[in-house]
Amino acid sequence: MCALCLAAALPLGAQVKFQDEAEKSRVAITVEGKAFSNLYYGPEWPLPFLHPLRAASGVAVTRGYPVEQIEGEIQDHKWHHGLWFGHGDVNGVDFWRDLGAEKTGRMVVKGKPSWKKGKLTVEAELVTPKKEALGTVAEEFQFAAQGALRMVDAVVTVRADKGLALKMGDTEEGTFAVRLADEFREGRGVTMKNAAGDEGKVIWGKRAKWVDYSTTVKGEKAGVIVLEHPSNPKHPTYWHARPYGLLSANPFGEHDFLKDKTRDGSMTVPAGGKLELRYRVVIHPGGLGEIDAEKLFTDYAGRK
Repeated sequence: MCALCLAAALPLGAQVKFQDEAEKSRVAITVEGKAFSNLYYGPEWPLPFLHPLRAASGVAVTRGYPVEQIEGEIQDHKWHHGLWFGHGDVNGVDFWRDLGAEKTGRMVVKGKPSWKKGKLTVEAELVTPKKEALGTVAEEFQFAAQGALRMVDAVVTVRADKGLALKMGDTEEGTFAVRLADEFREGRGVTMKNAAGDEGKVIWGKRAKWVDYSTTVKGEKAGVIVLEHPSNPKHPTYWHARPYGLLSANPFGEHDFLKDKTRDGSMTVPAGGKLELRYRVVIHPGGLGEIDAEKLFTDYAGRK
C-alpha cells in the first residue's frame, strides 16, 4: 500500500483520495478534491471511527467532541465519535461506552488501515478489560459523490476467529451509529423521520429500513439519512435514534426497544463464523422532502 495518496474512481464518478497521516493516527479522506472525513485508528481511542462527515458544501454534519473542542458545543457521551460501530454487550463486555480500559472493552486496531480500489479497510480485535481477545471486527468503507449527495457505504464483519462464539447481547446501547452536530438536536429545527412515516422522538425503538435527520447547519439546510441493507439479519432493523443527535441502527436491542423483558434480541456468531452488517449513509442538501428516499433505498438494496 502506498503511504501517499491513492486515487480511485468509484462507480458514481467521485474522485476519492486517501492519505495516511501516521503522526495523527488517521487516514485523511477527500472526495472530489475537498476534505470529507478522517479515519481515526490510534490507541488513544476505544475504537476506530470516521470524523467528521461533511456535506458537499464542506459543512460538518457530525459533532466535533470529543475529537475537537468547539465553543458552545454540548459535551455528553464522550464515546459518540462521528460515525462508528460498537455494541454494549459482546459476551457480556461493553464495547459501546468508553469508561476506561479497566471497565469497558476496546476495539484495538491491528496494524494500520489499508485501501484498494477505493475501499478503506480497518481491522480491530475485541479486547476485554482482562486483555483477552474475543474476536475481530473488520470495517470496510467506500465513499462516493452523486451530484450534491455524499455517500458512505459501510460493511462491518464480526468474526468469531479466536475459538469462541460471540454473543451480541440484547441491549439498546449500539450499534452502527452517527452522532450529529448540535443543530440536529430537538428544539433546534430538526426533523426526524423514518421510512414508516413516524416522526420525532417516537422513532426510537421502531423498525424501519431508513431514518433521516434534517435541519439547518450554519445557515444551510442539510440532512443525513442512514439506509439499512435488506441482506442484514432481522431487516428492517430497530433504531436507537435519540432527539439529541444520535442516529444508530441496532438489530439486537429488542427487550429494551419493545419494553418487554421476555424478548431476547441477541444473536450468537458460532466459533469460526461471522456476522456481516451493511449500511449506507447519505448526506444531502435540503430536507427529506427534497430527496427521493425510497429511490435511494431501492438503489442501495439492489447493490450486491
